[in-house]
Amino acid sequence: MTLFARNPDTGVAAWAYQMTPFDEWDYDGVNESILTTQTFDGKERKVLTHFDRNGFGYTIDRLTGEPLVAQPYDEDLNWSTGVELDKSKPNYGRPTVVASKSTFLNGPDVNTKNVCPAALGFKDQQPAAYSPLTNLFYVPINNVCMDYEPFKVSYTPGQPYVGATLSMFPPEGKTNTGHFTIWDGVAGKIVHQHDEPFSVWSGVLTTAGGLACHGTLEGYFKCRDQKDGAELFKHRLPSGSIGNVMTYALGGKQYIGLFSGVGGWAGIGLAAGLDKPTDGLGAVGNYAGLKSYTDLGGTFTVYTLP
Repeated sequence: MTLFARNPDTGVAAWAYQMTPFDEWDYDGVNESILTTQTFDGKERKVLTHFDRNGFGYTIDRLTGEPLVAQPYDEDLNWSTGVELDKSKPNYGRPTVVASKSTFLNGPDVNTKNVCPAALGFKDQQPAAYSPLTNLFYVPINNVCMDYEPFKVSYTPGQPYVGATLSMFPPEGKTNTGHFTIWDGVAGKIVHQHDEPFSVWSGVLTTAGGLACHGTLEGYFKCRDQKDGAELFKHRLPSGSIGNVMTYALGGKQYIGLFSGVGGWAGIGLAAGLDKPTDGLGAVGNYAGLKSYTDLGGTFTVYTLP
């Protein structure tokens, strides 16, 4: 996946940066980029912060494309030892791949085991949020790893074109597959992290009153304190949520809303009635326990703020 900056008047590219060159793990991170102004070495810089599917949190100068920060935003990342930010090095800007986690080096019909993150990334399309109150970012996390076995496949029009068998599971020594993470985009480090039993597949909303709100796959709406992530409010939803928390004002009163209805990649087993663990590119096995916590649905729930 490549981030491009373009001149809107001419369409000419100003710069481009590729997060996972020669991607071997399906880390096509079409995740959002959050625009802020941050201070580096005493100088204000217009930057974008991007939490890629590959597990690295990037802070990039959005005028020049220079990567300023590239650090794992989850401690279980293991496919790479890091991104080279020394401009004098030939691999500047590129991640260093761990050979044992390379599906290309291992070859077809070889099961590359325990790759973290899984193909769905430590974060997929569910958006993170930023708060100017704390100058921190609030990130919904998929704490999931995978076994990945590629095989040769021929293209047939109208049929799935996926040349790999995947299994997904929590990182070694862990049972939870989700985190709510608070991230410092300048230091490139986790400030606070809270476990969730399942991936947080719901986008986060921050408010001017100091809240950070999100849904959960097992069916809760939560609002947390922006300072440390402590739960301040928790309410049961009709179904698990992969929706993004939104807010609006009407008649001088502020409301917060959230769609619930479990589904998407994480909920495909429950939504489509699949039970083979490797179905859904391995998601079915990893999220098999969801059916014990929630059921299908489709509801828009709205809350009022005090």
